[in-house]
Amino acid sequence: MKILFLHGRGSVPGGLKPTWLRNQGHEVLNPHLDDNDFPKAVSTAQREFDLHRPEVIVGSSRGGAVALNLISGQTPLVLLCPAWKYWGTTKTLQAPALILHSNQDAVVPFADSEELLQSSHQPIDNLLAIGDDHRLADPESLAVLDWACRTLGSGKQLPWMDGMLGEAASAPSLNTAAEASYLCDSCGETIVIPVDLCEGESQTFVEDCPVCCRPSVIHVEQGENGLLQVTAEAAQD
Repeated sequence: MKILFLHGRGSVPGGLKPTWLRNQGHEVLNPHLDDNDFPKAVSTAQREFDLHRPEVIVGSSRGGAVALNLISGQTPLVLLCPAWKYWGTTKTLQAPALILHSNQDAVVPFADSEELLQSSHQPIDNLLAIGDDHRLADPESLAVLDWACRTLGSGKQLPWMDGMLGEAASAPSLNTAAEASYLCDSCGETIVIPVDLCEGESQTFVEDCPVCCRPSVIHVEQGENGLLQVTAEAAQD
């Protein structure tokens, strides 16, 4: 799925959330948006939209305000803690949209998203309270972001329109798995392993090499950019 990801103020392309989406198999357009010139940021995003015609637009924080000010027809929006009150002139939603927002957000009040839906005459159910802070970088929030993009971008109805709200977070399409590789310390082969991101950003476990069958202690670290770094050492007998 082709996604236009619009980052927030102070962020840069290649952050954790667009990297996560790319790792789930999406084609992610992630342009640099000017921090100090909002019309220029909108112009940059508009050019990217016009050139590539993405199937869904994701706007994070200030990027959510940029998304609202695009001429994008009925292209679905997934807004992450959108800072729509602070930038731009558009104050209503004109397209199918889902808002993900932490009710513990200390940067953009949760009530702002409630107000946006109310003023747009859209169902309050289109606002999901999720995550522990403004970043929405925890595994559950990332999984729901992927699910939201797949659902809206494919033209499907949001499931709770059919009375299925409680099933969103456990839907099979929510993929919290990733792959990483390490160099076996015993035989020198490159080994690809699955990594369950729900187990945390820092993990240590023992894995038998599928080539030489020697055990290795695997250390997995997830960086700020969402990339996985894996190191391995031979397990002591």
